[in-house]
Order: sequence, then C-alpha cells, then structure tokens
Amino acid sequence: MGVYQAYGPCYICRRPFFFHPHRVPSVRVNGVREPICEACMARVNADRQAAGRTTFDVLPGAYGAADEHEMDEEDFE
Repeated sequence: MGVYQAYGPCYICRRPFFFHPHRVPSVRVNGVREPICEACMARVNADRQAAGRTTFDVLPGAYGAADEHEMDEEDFE
C-alpha cells in the first residue's frame, strides 16, 4: 500500500507545507482551491472564536498523507 501528499504554499502565509489534497482546509480563488496551513487555520479559528463566531472544521488527516486508493485524476493536474 502506498501513500501520497500534496506540497504547496499556504494561501495566507505563503509558506510551503505538506497536506492531504482532499481534506486540507482551503479557499477558492478564481475557481482554484488554495490550501491553508495548520498554523494559519489555528490562528483564523482563534480569531473567529474570540469574535464569537463559529470556527471552521478541520478534517482528521488534513495535514497528513493520503492513501493511494484516494487518488483521482485531479491529483495529477
């Protein structure tokens, strides 16, 4: 069994990081999903909580490897 991860810059801080391409929190910019790193998501959620707003869910495994069986053609673009 194999695993894979995506690697790219965080949309907020621009630092590169590894992530699960289907589970990582992201925003759509011009129709393209842009990933958000764990540190930035923690900061965003802390700010939202302090403002009395609901926080964003982070899926389990969002910053880990994906099982090879989760791959689809989109992962090769």
